[in-house]
Amino acid sequence: MKLNRIQIRIQVIVLATVSMAILSAAQLPAQQDDAHLLSVRESVWRAWFANDTKALSELVPADTIVMSGGEEKWKNQADVLRGAAEFQADGGKLIRLEFPHTEVQHFGDVAIVWSTYVLETEENGKRTVSKGRANEIFVRRNGRWTNPGWHTEPAR
Repeated sequence: MKLNRIQIRIQVIVLATVSMAILSAAQLPAQQDDAHLLSVRESVWRAWFANDTKALSELVPADTIVMSGGEEKWKNQADVLRGAAEFQADGGKLIRLEFPHTEVQHFGDVAIVWSTYVLETEENGKRTVSKGRANEIFVRRNGRWTNPGWHTEPAR
């Protein structure tokens, strides 16, 4: 069977259209998963500032490692929970939390979230705005994202 030029063009157009539809469908779940992942990321930050120990214990597992710029000691889950409790005990409040730029990389059940952040806090009636960068590791465990590690660095 010999195909003429019009039939070949139609087949190429159909193949290209089907290929684009398949690629678009494959990207949609990743975009939806990123939206969920970024929602979980924001929940971790907000839980820390609110001293929500229940949420932090679920989202920040026991094997967590945290590095913060300007601090020599690395932290673990107990340190994260203690820091949240101390912030709230000192009357600290989160006023504003923003992530102006975020990129996500996926590696199976692991995602790395690269961000810049802006946060405004209030302690003892004094407001402070902090800016910096965060590199956060998320691992999907039992179908849920957890945050077992991060590094934050304040802007200079």
